[in-house]
Amino acid sequence: MDGVLLASPHEIAWREALRGFANPVRFTTAMYQAQVAGKPRLAGALAALEVLGVSDPAGKAARYADRKQQVLEELIRSGGVRAFPDALRFVDALATIGWPMAVASSSKNANEMMRRVELPSGRALLEVFAVNVCGRDLAHGKPDPEIFLLAASELQVPASHCLVIEDARAGIEAARSGKMTGLGVARLHDEASLRGAGANLVVRSLDDVAVDALANGRLARRGT
Repeated sequence: MDGVLLASPHEIAWREALRGFANPVRFTTAMYQAQVAGKPRLAGALAALEVLGVSDPAGKAARYADRKQQVLEELIRSGGVRAFPDALRFVDALATIGWPMAVASSSKNANEMMRRVELPSGRALLEVFAVNVCGRDLAHGKPDPEIFLLAASELQVPASHCLVIEDARAGIEAARSGKMTGLGVARLHDEASLRGAGANLVVRSLDDVAVDALANGRLARRGT
Protein backbone atom coordinates (compact mmCIF):
# COMPACT_ATOMS: atom_id res chain seq x y z
CA MET A 1 0.00 0.00 0.00
CA ASP A 2 2.46 2.65 1.17
CA GLY A 3 4.79 3.58 -1.67
CA VAL A 4 2.92 1.48 -4.24
CA LEU A 5 -0.68 2.70 -4.12
CA LEU A 6 -0.36 5.74 -1.90
CA ALA A 7 2.28 8.34 -1.14
CA SER A 8 1.26 8.20 2.48
CA PRO A 9 2.97 10.26 5.15
CA HIS A 10 4.67 7.33 6.90
CA GLU A 11 8.19 8.51 6.09
CA ILE A 12 7.40 12.05 7.24
CA ALA A 13 5.89 10.70 10.45
CA TRP A 14 8.94 8.56 11.22
CA ARG A 15 11.20 11.56 10.63
CA GLU A 16 9.19 14.03 12.71
CA ALA A 17 8.79 11.55 15.57
CA LEU A 18 12.57 11.33 15.92
CA ARG A 19 12.66 14.67 17.75
CA GLY A 20 13.87 13.92 21.24
CA PHE A 21 15.58 10.70 20.14
CA ALA A 22 17.94 11.88 17.36
CA ASN A 23 18.36 14.64 14.79
CA PRO A 24 15.49 14.19 12.26
CA VAL A 25 17.72 15.44 9.45
CA ARG A 26 19.66 12.17 9.69
CA PHE A 27 16.53 10.17 8.80
CA THR A 28 16.90 10.09 5.02
CA THR A 29 14.63 8.64 2.37
CA ALA A 30 17.30 6.06 1.53
CA MET A 31 17.43 4.98 5.17
CA TYR A 32 13.65 4.77 5.34
CA GLN A 33 13.51 2.53 2.26
CA ALA A 34 16.34 0.27 3.40
CA GLN A 35 15.59 -0.04 7.12
CA VAL A 36 11.97 0.85 7.87
CA ALA A 37 9.64 0.60 4.85
CA GLY A 38 7.41 -2.45 4.86
CA LYS A 39 8.25 -3.53 8.41
CA PRO A 40 5.86 -3.66 11.39
CA ARG A 41 5.93 -0.44 13.41
CA LEU A 42 8.02 -1.65 16.35
CA ALA A 43 10.53 -3.44 14.12
CA GLY A 44 10.88 -0.30 11.98
CA ALA A 45 11.41 1.87 15.05
CA LEU A 46 14.11 -0.43 16.42
CA ALA A 47 15.88 -0.64 13.05
CA ALA A 48 15.92 3.15 12.66
CA LEU A 49 17.26 3.80 16.15
CA GLU A 50 19.95 1.16 15.71
CA VAL A 51 21.14 2.57 12.39
CA LEU A 52 21.20 6.08 13.84
CA GLY A 53 23.34 4.89 16.76
CA VAL A 54 20.85 5.93 19.45
CA SER A 55 21.76 4.57 22.87
CA ASP A 56 19.52 1.78 24.24
CA PRO A 57 17.50 1.39 21.03
CA ALA A 58 15.52 -1.58 22.37
CA GLY A 59 14.45 0.43 25.41
CA LYS A 60 13.36 3.42 23.34
CA ALA A 61 11.80 1.73 20.30
CA ALA A 62 8.28 1.43 21.75
CA ARG A 63 8.14 5.13 22.68
CA TYR A 64 9.45 6.12 19.25
CA ALA A 65 6.90 3.86 17.54
CA ASP A 66 4.04 5.32 19.62
CA ARG A 67 5.15 8.87 18.83
CA LYS A 68 5.34 8.03 15.13
CA GLN A 69 1.74 6.73 15.26
CA GLN A 70 0.53 9.96 16.86
CA VAL A 71 2.25 12.07 14.20
CA LEU A 72 0.91 9.84 11.41
CA GLU A 73 -2.69 10.15 12.63
CA GLU A 74 -2.32 13.93 12.74
CA LEU A 75 -1.02 13.96 9.16
CA ILE A 76 -3.87 11.72 7.93
CA ARG A 77 -6.48 13.96 9.56
CA SER A 78 -4.91 17.01 7.91
CA GLY A 79 -5.10 15.45 4.42
CA GLY A 80 -1.52 14.26 4.07
CA VAL A 81 -2.38 11.23 1.90
CA ARG A 82 -1.89 11.23 -1.89
CA ALA A 83 -2.55 8.41 -4.34
CA PHE A 84 -0.18 7.58 -7.20
CA PRO A 85 -2.19 8.05 -10.45
CA ASP A 86 -0.30 5.26 -12.24
CA ALA A 87 -1.16 2.84 -9.44
CA LEU A 88 -4.86 3.68 -9.59
CA ARG A 89 -4.86 3.15 -13.35
CA PHE A 90 -3.07 -0.16 -12.88
CA VAL A 91 -5.53 -1.41 -10.26
CA ASP A 92 -8.42 -0.44 -12.53
CA ALA A 93 -6.78 -2.33 -15.41
CA LEU A 94 -6.28 -5.49 -13.33
CA ALA A 95 -9.88 -5.31 -12.16
CA THR A 96 -10.98 -5.05 -15.79
CA ILE A 97 -9.15 -8.25 -16.79
CA GLY A 98 -10.67 -10.00 -13.81
CA TRP A 99 -7.63 -10.62 -11.64
CA PRO A 100 -8.46 -11.34 -7.98
CA MET A 101 -6.50 -8.85 -5.89
CA ALA A 102 -5.42 -8.56 -2.28
CA VAL A 103 -4.00 -5.57 -0.47
CA ALA A 104 -1.40 -6.38 2.17
CA SER A 105 0.27 -3.91 4.51
CA SER A 106 1.61 -4.09 8.04
CA SER A 107 0.21 -0.59 8.62
CA LYS A 108 -2.81 -0.41 10.88
CA ASN A 109 -3.68 2.90 9.20
CA ALA A 110 -3.83 1.46 5.69
CA ASN A 111 -7.60 1.07 5.50
CA GLU A 112 -8.28 4.56 6.80
CA MET A 113 -5.97 6.01 4.15
CA MET A 114 -7.39 3.91 1.29
CA ARG A 115 -10.93 4.81 2.32
CA ARG A 116 -10.21 8.36 1.17
CA VAL A 117 -9.19 7.35 -2.39
CA GLU A 118 -11.33 6.76 -5.49
CA LEU A 119 -10.24 4.90 -8.63
CA PRO A 120 -10.55 6.48 -12.12
CA SER A 121 -13.50 4.13 -12.74
CA GLY A 122 -15.31 5.66 -9.78
CA ARG A 123 -14.96 2.62 -7.53
CA ALA A 124 -13.56 3.09 -4.04
CA LEU A 125 -9.98 1.84 -3.78
CA LEU A 126 -10.68 0.03 -0.52
CA GLU A 127 -13.57 -1.93 -2.08
CA VAL A 128 -11.81 -3.24 -5.19
CA PHE A 129 -9.75 -5.85 -3.33
CA ALA A 130 -11.23 -9.30 -2.83
CA VAL A 131 -8.97 -9.78 0.20
CA ASN A 132 -7.62 -7.26 2.71
CA VAL A 133 -4.96 -8.36 5.19
CA CYS A 134 -3.82 -4.88 6.23
CA GLY A 135 -2.96 -4.25 9.86
CA ARG A 136 -3.21 -7.86 10.95
CA ASP A 137 -1.20 -8.93 13.98
CA LEU A 138 1.20 -11.45 12.49
CA ALA A 139 4.09 -13.38 13.99
CA HIS A 140 6.61 -12.14 11.44
CA GLY A 141 7.07 -8.95 9.41
CA LYS A 142 8.75 -8.50 6.06
CA PRO A 143 11.14 -9.76 4.76
CA ASP A 144 9.34 -12.84 6.10
CA PRO A 145 6.62 -13.78 3.55
CA GLU A 146 3.89 -14.40 6.16
CA ILE A 147 1.66 -11.48 5.15
CA PHE A 148 1.81 -12.39 1.44
CA LEU A 149 1.23 -16.10 2.09
CA LEU A 150 -1.81 -15.16 4.18
CA ALA A 151 -3.14 -13.01 1.33
CA ALA A 152 -2.61 -15.83 -1.17
CA SER A 153 -4.37 -18.28 1.12
CA GLU A 154 -7.40 -16.01 1.52
CA LEU A 155 -7.48 -15.41 -2.24
CA GLN A 156 -7.38 -19.21 -2.63
CA VAL A 157 -4.56 -18.85 -5.15
CA PRO A 158 -1.30 -20.85 -4.95
CA ALA A 159 1.61 -18.66 -3.88
CA SER A 160 3.54 -19.64 -7.01
CA HIS A 161 0.75 -18.09 -9.11
CA CYS A 162 0.83 -14.75 -7.30
CA LEU A 163 2.36 -11.44 -8.34
CA VAL A 164 3.46 -9.13 -5.53
CA ILE A 165 3.98 -5.44 -6.26
CA GLU A 166 6.37 -3.69 -3.89
CA ASP A 167 8.48 -0.54 -3.66
CA ALA A 168 10.64 -1.69 -0.75
CA ARG A 169 13.52 -4.14 -0.72
CA ALA A 170 12.08 -6.00 2.29
CA GLY A 171 8.81 -6.49 0.42
CA ILE A 172 10.49 -7.94 -2.67
CA GLU A 173 12.58 -10.23 -0.46
CA ALA A 174 9.37 -11.40 1.24
CA ALA A 175 7.69 -12.09 -2.10
CA ARG A 176 10.60 -14.08 -3.46
CA SER A 177 10.97 -16.00 -0.18
CA GLY A 178 7.31 -16.97 -0.55
CA LYS A 179 7.98 -18.30 -4.10
CA MET A 180 5.97 -15.45 -5.64
CA THR A 181 6.78 -13.25 -8.62
CA GLY A 182 8.00 -9.82 -7.53
CA LEU A 183 7.39 -6.58 -9.40
CA GLY A 184 9.46 -3.70 -8.06
CA VAL A 185 8.30 -0.09 -8.39
CA ALA A 186 11.36 2.16 -8.20
CA ARG A 187 9.63 5.42 -7.35
CA LEU A 188 12.86 6.66 -5.78
CA HIS A 189 15.04 5.49 -8.69
CA ASP A 190 16.29 2.60 -6.53
CA GLU A 191 16.20 0.01 -9.30
CA ALA A 192 19.49 -1.61 -8.27
CA SER A 193 18.28 -2.27 -4.73
CA LEU A 194 15.03 -3.86 -5.91
CA ARG A 195 16.82 -5.99 -8.50
CA GLY A 196 19.31 -7.03 -5.83
CA ALA A 197 16.40 -8.16 -3.66
CA GLY A 198 15.30 -10.50 -6.48
CA ALA A 199 12.58 -8.57 -8.32
CA ASN A 200 11.56 -10.27 -11.56
CA LEU A 201 10.91 -6.89 -13.17
CA VAL A 202 11.57 -3.33 -12.01
CA VAL A 203 9.75 -0.26 -13.38
CA ARG A 204 9.61 3.37 -12.35
CA SER A 205 5.88 3.61 -13.08
CA LEU A 206 3.16 0.98 -13.18
CA ASP A 207 2.15 2.51 -16.52
CA ASP A 208 5.27 0.73 -17.84
CA VAL A 209 3.83 -2.73 -17.16
CA ALA A 210 2.17 -4.52 -20.09
CA VAL A 211 -1.33 -5.33 -18.83
CA ASP A 212 -2.12 -7.33 -21.97
CA ALA A 213 0.83 -9.61 -21.16
CA LEU A 214 -0.42 -10.02 -17.59
CA ALA A 215 -3.78 -11.12 -18.97
CA ASN A 216 -1.86 -14.01 -20.55
CA GLY A 217 0.12 -14.80 -17.43
CA ARG A 218 3.34 -13.04 -18.41
CA LEU A 219 5.09 -10.19 -16.60
CA ALA A 220 6.69 -7.82 -19.10
CA ARG A 221 7.51 -4.20 -19.72
CA ARG A 222 5.15 -2.39 -22.10
CA GLY A 223 6.40 -2.53 -25.65
CA THR A 224 8.34 -5.80 -25.19
